[in-house]
Amino acid sequence: MNSLESLKIDLKSLVSEETFLAFDLNDTYFEALDGAEVKRGSLHVSVSIRKATGFFELLFHTEGTVIVQCDRCLDDMEQPVETDNRLIVKLGSEYSEEDDIIVVPEDEGILDTSWIIYEFVALVIPIRHVHAPGKCNPAMTKALEELSADRSSDEESDQPIDPRWEKLKNLKV
Repeated sequence: MNSLESLKIDLKSLVSEETFLAFDLNDTYFEALDGAEVKRGSLHVSVSIRKATGFFELLFHTEGTVIVQCDRCLDDMEQPVETDNRLIVKLGSEYSEEDDIIVVPEDEGILDTSWIIYEFVALVIPIRHVHAPGKCNPAMTKALEELSADRSSDEESDQPIDPRWEKLKNLKV
């Protein structure tokens, strides 16, 4: 069975007014999705589904860690994630997504939450991924320091400044 198959929820088969589901997702989940942001991780997702007249309310609670690339040293790093999300699902004639409302074809009645969960996780990851101070790859940190030192010495050379830029130095902000 495909690891993503278990994340498909058959809404039409839900009989009770409230249903609880739980998923433990690991590296095979991320490999099957092949998303750009996250390639590995370990997550626990709990879903509460409330069946109401004309719609379903899904409450997702996701927590765990994902492995992302450090922006500074390019080594893998663990990024803790925790998020709570709400989603409204309606049955209709064809699939559509608008804001937090998804319309699922009524003849199928199946909601695939695999990509939805991935998006919830990707949105909670900080834009900048950096190891804690002192945890970056020492070889890469040393190379970065050397390159930035070379670059700053180039900028401070005795070359004359273009007169068009020289006037900007006199501006007071």
